[in-house]
Amino acid sequence: MRILCIGDVVATVGCEFLRKTLPGFKRFNGIDLVICNGENSADGNGITPVSAQHLFDSGVDAITLGNHSFRRREVYDLLDSSDYIARPYNFSSPSVPGHGVINLDLGRRVVSVINVMGNLFTESGLQNAFEAVDEAIKKAEGKIIIVDFHAEATSEKRAMGYYLDGRVSAVFGTHTHVQTSDAQVLPNGTGYITDAGMTGAIHSVLGVKTDIIINRLKTGLPARFEFASGECRLEGVVFDIDESTSKCKSAESVRVE
Repeated sequence: MRILCIGDVVATVGCEFLRKTLPGFKRFNGIDLVICNGENSADGNGITPVSAQHLFDSGVDAITLGNHSFRRREVYDLLDSSDYIARPYNFSSPSVPGHGVINLDLGRRVVSVINVMGNLFTESGLQNAFEAVDEAIKKAEGKIIIVDFHAEATSEKRAMGYYLDGRVSAVFGTHTHVQTSDAQVLPNGTGYITDAGMTGAIHSVLGVKTDIIINRLKTGLPARFEFASGECRLEGVVFDIDESTSKCKSAESVRVE
């Protein structure tokens, strides 16, 4: 089974580029399942029912989220009702909308998708990510398990990869929007990449207009973010999973411009 995991899709420009490129990429590369981080898919951050539907209509099978999961209140009902959107499991309060584990019935196979947020340099009050992922795995119904670890620190992401090696089929990092060059299969058969990258404007700072971020960093003053436009790229990773063992046979980072 070939599973494509797509890095954070940013704003309308990223959504439109995904719509343009994903169908052809799936067809020419024999992709069986697409998992996409959509927590920045709405303009102004977050995800809305409209941006979620755009991702699904473009060929995405499952959406994962992150620290912007709850920025847009209009998506709360969808998070509760959808079996195809996973928000970070370690928002553990029962009042938080959504699900941290989703089980995708593909007919011949169930694939479980887990979303977890890191603790280093991110929001306080989250359950420990390593404890959370242990709990989440117990709720996974599929033998093939894919984890989106939405985290800031590369050290925490690497540690999570080795912590889960041999226990899940693949781990892909999201959140930092910069694709890393370490797509690999870990010693016990888990596919891994520290960060899958970003789908959005190439000439930007994490999808935002460059001058806005430069001025903010120079002056320390707050600024309203505006998303960049222009040339785009889609970034992600393809994991080739052996369905008989649920182990990863290969992991390859991808970039489409």
